[in-house]
Amino acid sequence: MNKTKIYWICQIGGWTFYALFNLLLFALAGGNVPDFQILVQLLLTGYFIVYSHIYRYLIVKWGWLRILSPRLIPRILLSIILLSISCFFFEMALNVVLGITIRSSDILAMIVSNFFGNMLLYFLWSLVYFVYHYFESYRSTLQYQASINEIQLNKLKSQLNPHFIFNGLNSIRALIDEDPKKAKMAVTQLSNILRNSLGMNEKKLVNFEEEMRTVRDYLDLENVRYEERLQTKLNIHPDSHRFSVPPLMVQTLVENGIKHGISTLIHGGLIQLTTDVEKGKLKIEIKNSGQYQQRTNGKPVGYGIANTVQRLKLLYGEEAKFNIFNLDDSFVITQVVIPEQVII
Repeated sequence: MNKTKIYWICQIGGWTFYALFNLLLFALAGGNVPDFQILVQLLLTGYFIVYSHIYRYLIVKWGWLRILSPRLIPRILLSIILLSISCFFFEMALNVVLGITIRSSDILAMIVSNFFGNMLLYFLWSLVYFVYHYFESYRSTLQYQASINEIQLNKLKSQLNPHFIFNGLNSIRALIDEDPKKAKMAVTQLSNILRNSLGMNEKKLVNFEEEMRTVRDYLDLENVRYEERLQTKLNIHPDSHRFSVPPLMVQTLVENGIKHGISTLIHGGLIQLTTDVEKGKLKIEIKNSGQYQQRTNGKPVGYGIANTVQRLKLLYGEEAKFNIFNLDDSFVITQVVIPEQVII
């Protein structure tokens, strides 16, 4: 069950229980519950559901869930006071509309009890909502950090193993006499890739442009190694720079396409990276020569795919999509769709 369903079950169920509890108190106090009281409680339930949902919308919009300091307390208290005042006037308006008369001697007691009672309700609602999200955020952060550590270790194992460095340095060494300027550039590209790998868990997200610089460095370095066996095409939508992506995610998927696809083909092949922006979401598509095959246990080949799926789930939940499939006998398509912002 996703968070949205849980939220609405708690929202509707909680306020409905409060209304039923009030009716029970009326029944215990007077024996019979007047019809107008049932109507009042029904209208109040709808009111509490709507206004607490608006309160929740503003909490998310203003980023209060990301604030972990005492300066958040006055904002919550002010919101609770405003909501309680609004609810009090709503109750008074109901009394007028329904023709419920209140004795002048009871007005002060009603104001005090209703106002502070509503404050207590909204305080409890805020307490439950914020505590739930703080614990959820803390749990997600621990999961994300554990995942990032695992990804970083695998990444370093892949990129720092002797075979990888041997191939990279061998390619660079061949260029030193032939094209010193290109060899110098290749050294820079290799160092950029390794530096980005080492600094991976400093950030949860990086700008797409920054990620593309790493991808270009990686492809340029692989072009030195594969030469005419590797063809590359980049079709980047101009609005892609608005988005942030998990660091090294695109580079890992490109590397996966080369390692498990193009490198296995005698004549090499094509790797094409295309992005598009639709309905506020970034669609990344990587097309590479080769065939996608799962292991016999059903798990994907290579750690890159499995960890990409896990990182997307931790960061975006159900807002992100991942798919990989064979287009035909010659090409594999990897697709990633992510929203513009991370919703916490």
